[in-house]
Amino acid sequence: MSYKVTDFPQYRKLSNEKVFYRIRDDRNFDEIQLVGSRAALFSMEAKQYPEILKIQDLLELSDGFLKSSQNEFDALMKKHNLG
Repeated sequence: MSYKVTDFPQYRKLSNEKVFYRIRDDRNFDEIQLVGSRAALFSMEAKQYPEILKIQDLLELSDGFLKSSQNEFDALMKKHNLG
């Protein structure tokens, strides 16, 4: 899969549904981490090679990553007052 022609944003989640991602472009993503009843939002810019590889893995649905949706991500943002 060539991520350079991907429409953004893209949405992914871990298979355990504890971490959700909004991939804004090939170098930036937002991550919601769920821990118990709490949630935290992180915005990341991929500057180093391992971070760039993580975005590629997310886009390619590598081990443990599943497709998610804008509705799912937005619902978590609203439920946990993250935005």
